[in-house]
Amino acid sequence: MAPIPAKVRQIRRETNDVFTLTLEPPAGIIEAFNGGSANGFTFAPGQFNMLYLFGVGEVPISISGNPLNSKQIVHTIRATGTVTDRMKKIKRGDMLGVRGPFGSHWPVEASKGHDVVIVAGGIGLAPLRPAIYHILSQRELYGRVILLYGTRAPADILYARELERWRGGFDVEIQVTVDTAGSNWRGNVGVVTTLIPKISFDPYETIAMICGPEIMMRFTIKELVKYGLTYEKIYISMERNMKCAVGLCGHCQFGPKFVCKDGAVFRYDQIKPFFEGREI
Repeated sequence: MAPIPAKVRQIRRETNDVFTLTLEPPAGIIEAFNGGSANGFTFAPGQFNMLYLFGVGEVPISISGNPLNSKQIVHTIRATGTVTDRMKKIKRGDMLGVRGPFGSHWPVEASKGHDVVIVAGGIGLAPLRPAIYHILSQRELYGRVILLYGTRAPADILYARELERWRGGFDVEIQVTVDTAGSNWRGNVGVVTTLIPKISFDPYETIAMICGPEIMMRFTIKELVKYGLTYEKIYISMERNMKCAVGLCGHCQFGPKFVCKDGAVFRYDQIKPFFEGREI
């Protein structure tokens, strides 16, 4: 699949090194996207696109927009390398190449009738945001919804206004923690796992969705299991070394699986032996 040019409609600076791009696919070719239709760009919460900056390179970026809005494609990006550093300088009206959507998705349909615990670390909140949009659009079909979010400092909190809106308007329990903070911070200080003892959930009725650094996901899983959650009810999202997005190049091979093709969202029991290995 060749990249399809899409115009940058909006740029939002989220934090010092994180920004959100809203793309507008050219009319008439939107149906060419894999999974798209003549009515717009469609994707499942948790999927990603390959974004190509012409003359620089291509990177996999999770889709962070609302899956119910098929007229735009939204990605939240941290500037951490050659391509994303250059993307940070992109301007409204510039063009990006897009391939996708690719990969697996969060179990938002299978979670209906259950409580949902969502745990995000840093920019890991971005791949979870479409799942949150989906759940909130059908809030009455889910039980308790709890979002635990940890990041480095108050200035690094993503989607701060949305967090307040979700907390106030959708019966969502939201707790935020930071690694370090000044005297004006009134919230929790510590890693995100310190929030888990502060909530209550029925492990037999709960599905967990986790995204963040691998070390954060390892300790979050251990903590959730300590409170009775089983591996079959835990889902994580990984973004290891993805290059081609279709399982051909082998860069993201993870045991017998390819993160780009079989993931990036995995049910934990299906990858547990590999996730716990240090050299995979």
